[in-house]
Amino acid sequence: MSEVETRNPHTPLQGQLARVIELLRRQHLVEDLAHRQQGDHHDLVESLVHRQHVAELQREIDGLHPADIAYILEALPPEERLEVWHLVKADRDGEILLEVSDAVRESLLADMDKPELIAAAEQLDAEEIADLAEDLPEDVLQELMHRLNAQQRERVQSAMSWEDDQVGAIMDFDMVTIREDVTLEAVLRYLRRLKELPEHTDKLFVVNQDTVLTGVLPIRWLLVNDPAKDVSEVMASDANTFRPEDDVAETAQAFERYDLVTAPVVDANGKLIGRVTIDAMVDVIREESDAEVRERFGLREDEDIFASVWKSLRNRWAWLAINLVTAFVASRVIGLFEGSIQKLVALATLMPIVAGIGGNSGNQTITMIVRALALDQISPTSAKRLLRKELGVAMINGLIWGGVIGLVAWLLYRNVQLGLVMTAAMTLNLLLAALMGVLIPMTLLRFDRDPAMGSSVMITAITDSGGFFIFLGLATLFLV
Repeated sequence: MSEVETRNPHTPLQGQLARVIELLRRQHLVEDLAHRQQGDHHDLVESLVHRQHVAELQREIDGLHPADIAYILEALPPEERLEVWHLVKADRDGEILLEVSDAVRESLLADMDKPELIAAAEQLDAEEIADLAEDLPEDVLQELMHRLNAQQRERVQSAMSWEDDQVGAIMDFDMVTIREDVTLEAVLRYLRRLKELPEHTDKLFVVNQDTVLTGVLPIRWLLVNDPAKDVSEVMASDANTFRPEDDVAETAQAFERYDLVTAPVVDANGKLIGRVTIDAMVDVIREESDAEVRERFGLREDEDIFASVWKSLRNRWAWLAINLVTAFVASRVIGLFEGSIQKLVALATLMPIVAGIGGNSGNQTITMIVRALALDQISPTSAKRLLRKELGVAMINGLIWGGVIGLVAWLLYRNVQLGLVMTAAMTLNLLLAALMGVLIPMTLLRFDRDPAMGSSVMITAITDSGGFFIFLGLATLFLV
């Protein structure tokens, strides 16, 4: 995608969406009124009105950046989404398909025929075609590969040979390489002969005659040094490099840590085979964040907000079923103490406080632990220390806020023992929440599962059941 594509910097994205929705609404309204009119020129009037509104909407779409069009398509219901999609110019289809979410991309691809799909994919670079390939029908992909030249075909096959979570699947093949035995003046003359530099080019990659990477030459060093110097005198030989089999999440962390814009990708022999760019890393970070949010709440995949009831049901039912089971367990815990609640009605009004605070505290702990695990900041030796620290925080919070709610309970019900039970129950449930907040993600990781997967559901279930049991148990023991 070109960095110089025009967009209006003064129009917020929400405003652009509102403008498109308003144009669609007006178009439907006027067409409906024209359709109801009777007369000799009814068809002509309806055709003119339709073309006028389509032209206005077309101008609005043409002035938008592909990423903004993708955002608008995701925010529209299926029927209106296809209306806007049909107005997108064919040479922009590929870029927009890469920008939209997987669920929306599926609906757009289903609306396109074979020639349209091939035309859209042919506009893309090799790594972008590989990203789109898994969503294309088999016959379309075969025809597309047949149309590519040998170099493009080899690059697409190379990118498709790696897993989605490996650097090889997202590396860029468009880069500038130079030799270390030439002068900076020669490099400058070579760059001037190029029509344009690849996007995000902040450095040139220095290779020998066997295409083995020997260093990198940042553009800013090229500009400020004596043109008579050789590249070998100026280049940095200790550049950050990555392998195609490296994990993309760890690579994204390295980009963030070292403020990288681009970095070379080399094979086992040190040969330069591609590069990784900051825009790909931003996409990785965003996708990782989205996936973590979904998995914390038990959503299996990215979901189109306007998907059919059946598709949404399939995506959500599993964890809801688990949640139902845990809620039933919590209700049975309460059932064990029905006699105590009947004798002291105040227990019914106070027990949700204990459970709710425990769930919030547990989610705070889980959020911190999952983030630390994602950044590889927790080792087996530090895990025990971290657990002791979280238990300490929970103990202090329990005593402070448990004391506050215990005081409130005493003032409301004039029962000192009830206040003490509230303080003790709050403290014990916060300790339980801290313990589970550390153990749940660590256990999931031990079994090679995503530490964020359903963690919010599990911690809430445990703190609810545990909070009810602790509070009602202590109340039964000391009050009833």
